[in-house]
Amino acid sequence: MTQEEAIQKIEDACKVISLEMMKLTPNARYITDEEIAGDIMKASYQLTIELEVIKKKLIKLKGRDDSSLL
Repeated sequence: MTQEEAIQKIEDACKVISLEMMKLTPNARYITDEEIAGDIMKASYQLTIELEVIKKKLIKLKGRDDSSLL
């Protein structure tokens, strides 16, 4: 597998995870225990942050790769 293929697979996985994460917030409001619902929301937010870190690192890596072609 090349680096480009690996990047594409990771980007695809991030996209799937992002779509699934969008289901957490609307459903968490139906949890009657407010503390647990809050914890779910907080953890969901943290997961989103970490996912964005991965995506930004890949963008940076791709930019570095593209610049070497010039």
